[in-house]
Amino acid sequence: MRGGTSRGLYIKAEDLPTNIARRDAVLLAAMGSPDARQIDGVGGAHPLTSKVAVLSAPTRDDADIDYLFLQVSVDAATVSDGQNCGNILAGVGPWAIDNGVVDARDGLTEVAVNMVNSGTVAIATVCTPGGVVDYEGDARIDGVPATAAPIPLTFLGIAGATCGALLPTGSVRDSVDGVDVTCIDNGMPVVLMRASDLGVSGHEAPDELESNATLKARVESLRCALGPRMNLGDVAHKTIPKMCLVATAERGGAVSTRTFIPHRVHEAIGVLGAVSVATACVLPGAVTDGVAAIDSPELIDVEHPTGAFSVAFELDREGAVISAALLRTARTLFRGEVYVPAHLYDDSHVSHT
Repeated sequence: MRGGTSRGLYIKAEDLPTNIARRDAVLLAAMGSPDARQIDGVGGAHPLTSKVAVLSAPTRDDADIDYLFLQVSVDAATVSDGQNCGNILAGVGPWAIDNGVVDARDGLTEVAVNMVNSGTVAIATVCTPGGVVDYEGDARIDGVPATAAPIPLTFLGIAGATCGALLPTGSVRDSVDGVDVTCIDNGMPVVLMRASDLGVSGHEAPDELESNATLKARVESLRCALGPRMNLGDVAHKTIPKMCLVATAERGGAVSTRTFIPHRVHEAIGVLGAVSVATACVLPGAVTDGVAAIDSPELIDVEHPTGAFSVAFELDREGAVISAALLRTARTLFRGEVYVPAHLYDDSHVSHT
């Protein structure tokens, strides 16, 4: 399925080996990793198209389905469960209804999704006229060429979900190796840096930033230095935190972003990454001060290389974030079987999408 601006396999947990090492070997083989082209599998040769949703019955009373996100590396034999993915999340509600896990209502159906990676819940609202998922519609999100039915996502209680605190270092701004940063976790651990402090404008195309070896080395050095301070330990081989360059907006939004995820530069921005960035924009003293243009703290438009991402906040009387909501779309691309070497399985089964 395409979920938001990502693509991945949606697989029932019961169709995968229970042994984690064996499960990861199966998924690597299915995607064709490690290989830059993923030529021997169904991966799309980019981190945004090498993702997996593992789906199972809910393990908490306030959820309808459990969703474990796995990031399958393209050019390394690694599978990570260290983060959520809000884009792939967009497909979980429709999948749950299509596969009989959730009974649809006539009109709109809310699906409560337990995001296993962080132990938090998101509510996906799916269009279900006549009790059937409707993927067609007029909603448009930047980074996807066609329109589709809207899938609003509301995130509850995600502050500090991975790092243990909204501001895991205990400060709204830190200085590392002469660079001011804001470390934040409102659903996704992100380190924000002013692009100008690293000698770039923050408006470059992703491939231009990826070809800047000096910049990439500096960003990775900062990431590894900040990992322990964000309660993430040694992050050299982890996919978090994401590293986000911020600059003044170019197209009427609040702020412009370029995000390392962590070694490639995102063609857009991750769903929960956008929530963390938008949250930083409303925090006094963050590195976004003097960079972000805020008209209303309840609606922040985060610009990225292929458009913008609108994040709507519900705030309490003190201005603290209660919940965050945003709009995604999804589409089923195909159903079938992906074949992997039989010896990787406990038995002769194949994994079903």
